[in-house]
Amino acid sequence: MKFPDKKYNMIQEILEKTEAEIEKMDPVNILIAGKTGVGKSTLINNVFREKLADTGIGKPVTKHLRRISKEGIPIVLYDTRGLELEESVQKQVKGEIFDIVAKNKQTKEAIHAVYYCLQANSSRIEESEIDLIKAISNKLPVILVLTQSIGKPAEEFNTYLENLNLPVAAVQNIMAEPFEITDDYVIPAFGLKELIDKTLQLIPKEAHDAFMNAQQADIERKAKAARRWASRYVATTFGVGFVPIPFSDASVLVPMQVTLLAHITAIFGISMDKATIVSLIAAVGGTGSATMIGKMLVGNALKFIPGAGTVIGGIISGTTASVVTSALGLSYIEVLSIIATKEKEGESIDLGLIERLMRNQFKKNIRLNRKKLNTKELEFGSDKALNEAYESYRNMEEGEGLETKVGKVKRAVHTFIDKRKKRH
Repeated sequence: MKFPDKKYNMIQEILEKTEAEIEKMDPVNILIAGKTGVGKSTLINNVFREKLADTGIGKPVTKHLRRISKEGIPIVLYDTRGLELEESVQKQVKGEIFDIVAKNKQTKEAIHAVYYCLQANSSRIEESEIDLIKAISNKLPVILVLTQSIGKPAEEFNTYLENLNLPVAAVQNIMAEPFEITDDYVIPAFGLKELIDKTLQLIPKEAHDAFMNAQQADIERKAKAARRWASRYVATTFGVGFVPIPFSDASVLVPMQVTLLAHITAIFGISMDKATIVSLIAAVGGTGSATMIGKMLVGNALKFIPGAGTVIGGIISGTTASVVTSALGLSYIEVLSIIATKEKEGESIDLGLIERLMRNQFKKNIRLNRKKLNTKELEFGSDKALNEAYESYRNMEEGEGLETKVGKVKRAVHTFIDKRKKRH
């Protein structure tokens, strides 16, 4: 596809394609069960993005079940309300759960897994609750989630449950949020990544993309999934029958790169707006016409590829196009990892710094040879690439803060001198 030289809104195209990618995903549906006060909302808000328990639309579907969803997030949660130990209440809840399971079976609303939450500081579990867990486990795969898992009692409760040999898929201790013991000692959050891993082993493969989009507990897993997809996409697009093109026709690369960036954005599932994408694209190519975007992107990239400068004005080969596109995709993934991490932590993003980071990562990645670009995804096994990108952003933040302080000091000194001059 070749675009004319007229203004081409690449940003809008990325946003629309991202939305289309998310709409194609089969939603993942999870039941969150457990008594009142066990920390279900805290679990939901830390496993899934955008504080879903607080900001999602909760609609009662039965007396004891609430359906939680939010536009743009391909997940539906069913939360049990008022689940106490009274036999009559448990019987009602059990009936409502089974009715929902039967009603939604073989549909996109079918429940894929259950998080049954128990407080980890409990010493034992009531027989009636054991019966409920067994009944649910006969219908759906269940993960027992032990919330607020502090110290030895939590370990002992885990062992106690394991010894009961309940028909559950897994038992997982978690601390959904950091727990402050004293001003000087805080127990960090843990167990959520393991919960993500166990969930992915249970839900059908067709729901994996939706779950990856919705979860925020494991950013590295998002990045790795995005890298694997990007590597396959580039190999398929440029490795098979890509016809060399004149540099003047570099705009034919743009639709391929738009598809790449849109799919990566859909995998990450972060709150991307036009301003953020403008900053990222401007960092490497600009936002003008398709022809100018293609030329600037390739031209900027070739400055950093040893011996490739002669391509300008000549022919862009499949290898060159794949290196440029791979570097763009990998840089985009690394920067989105930082944005997702900041969003998860509730911190704001400085678009100026994000643009600088994108430019820096692109320069760094474009210097890699094709083999290193194709295998770089493996670095996320040790978090090396993500840590390097995050460290770069943190250094930029600190530098920005230092510049601001120096500027304030300079202004204060100048103000003081001006006042002194006026007096004399």
